[in-house]
Amino acid sequence: MTLSLYDTLHREKRVFTPRNSERVTLYVCGPTVYDFAHIGNARPPVVFDVLTRLLRREYGADHVIYARNVTDVDDKINQKAFKEGVEIGEVTARYEAAYLADMAALNVTPPDLTPHVTDHMDAIVAQIGQIIDAGCAYAAEGHVLFDVSAYPAYGALSGRNLDDMIAGARVEVAPYKKNAHDFVLWKPSKENEPSWPSPWGAGRPGWHIECSAMIEETLGLPIDIHGGGIDLVFPHHENEIAQGVCAHGHAHADKAPAEYSRYWMHNGFLTVDAEKMSKSIGNVLLLHDLVQHVPGEVVRWALLSAHYRQPLDWNQSLLDQSKKNLDRLYGALRRAADVEAPNREEGGDAPAAEFLEAISDDLNTPGAMSKLFALSSEIERAMTAGDLHAVAIAKAELLASGAILGVLLSSPDQWFEGGADDALKTEVEALLAERVTARAAKDWPAADRIRDRLTELNVVVMDGPTGATWRLRD
Repeated sequence: MTLSLYDTLHREKRVFTPRNSERVTLYVCGPTVYDFAHIGNARPPVVFDVLTRLLRREYGADHVIYARNVTDVDDKINQKAFKEGVEIGEVTARYEAAYLADMAALNVTPPDLTPHVTDHMDAIVAQIGQIIDAGCAYAAEGHVLFDVSAYPAYGALSGRNLDDMIAGARVEVAPYKKNAHDFVLWKPSKENEPSWPSPWGAGRPGWHIECSAMIEETLGLPIDIHGGGIDLVFPHHENEIAQGVCAHGHAHADKAPAEYSRYWMHNGFLTVDAEKMSKSIGNVLLLHDLVQHVPGEVVRWALLSAHYRQPLDWNQSLLDQSKKNLDRLYGALRRAADVEAPNREEGGDAPAAEFLEAISDDLNTPGAMSKLFALSSEIERAMTAGDLHAVAIAKAELLASGAILGVLLSSPDQWFEGGADDALKTEVEALLAERVTARAAKDWPAADRIRDRLTELNVVVMDGPTGATWRLRD
């Protein structure tokens, strides 16, 4: 497999070559746990879960290390904790648990490492000291600020020119800043806010330095892949590079940044009904609410339905189509339920070659999905022709390919009967048995009563050559 990834820094697709194929490293910016995640927050973890699944298939599960951080100290966390009269740990534990539950509903595999900011304060303070020693940061009035003028390569990731940024600055410059674009590495905590000791006074870190320090302490530098949303390119990831390389004395003057991450990947924006999500508009969709009434696999499919670098508009039509698409795939698997697919020893865990070709081309999920449909059609054709060998091969490829996308992980019965409790399942199965008896005896009034009861239960019956199956109506 040749994996090509679009690199934001180089502005082109590049063949992926890890620094060490025995230890492939991936870091993705994770949640700030002060509230429930919205649907836009779900796109990066789903996208990079697909990438991680692909990398683990290629290099082996034990040779891929995936880290996704948790920001557990932040202005919004402090505000919520103060409002509720609790410690910040109570707020962060609550919303981290909710986030992890939501990710599980979307079939997102937990990362190998989940560094929390509050567990890495010593590393953060140490890295700030290194940046000061390198002449790229300065202390002023209890703050420590990064001096962007000391790093000529600043702006390389985002494509912004530092001189133009400084000339066009319209931000209010704090009196302790040398220039408007210097950013905070350490700042004093306000009264009643959590704080940690440092050589520059008690306080807490700025947002950007947190990731730089955690990446170095947990994964080491350079890492292979750094991922996140397109909104993080500037200033967050731009600042990460500046801090990370300057801490090791690489603030050279050739305008080319030293290697910090070998590949930079960013997913596109998500809108809702063609509008940016905003509390003022009232269109913020919380993932926690969405997965209560929409299957998580449908949400995952919808998030992957557009190429990850392209914008994605979230709307009801997208969800409806995603449900229909999964119904089609699970329907083919249900028809082939009695056909045993080859096991791993027999090569039954290999995705289709055409699927791998698509997904290895910069995670082309729309192209990869089309290959799933082709496999489901092959199952249907082979079942009709009675070619069970072809059915078994196509079924194995469909399941293995779907696993890389993180879909088709349930049984067909679980999929179509999802949401039905045990009592409902028992009643439906009993009604279907009565229906067979009534139809065999040509007792049409009884069959009609059974049909009406199944309709009341929101059940759709599907008759096939091997008998009747059922699903809950959408």
